[in-house]
Amino acid sequence: MYKGGFVYIITNHHRTTLYIGVTSDLVNRVYEHKNHLYKNSFSDRYNLEFLVYYEELDGIEEAISREKQLKKWSRKKKEELVNTTNPGWIDLYAQVQDILLP
Repeated sequence: MYKGGFVYIITNHHRTTLYIGVTSDLVNRVYEHKNHLYKNSFSDRYNLEFLVYYEELDGIEEAISREKQLKKWSRKKKEELVNTTNPGWIDLYAQVQDILLP
């Protein structure tokens, strides 16, 4: 059974808010954000629906550690991180589905 984890960044259409999260099931977690399954949550209130960055790590503990590290970064540094792998800030959800779903 897979025991890895993901850290990810989602944003809204205008890229005004960034949310950093961690999960062991990236496809499902982003689906939850996109469909606003948790009403009045941070991602729901700010319409955070676009997956713009993610990292896969060997364990959930490592993913949590990386999440904590990224949350301490400045907005500028987070934007630079996204720009390294996704300079167009396109929604990576379809790509993730293709890669991670059997």
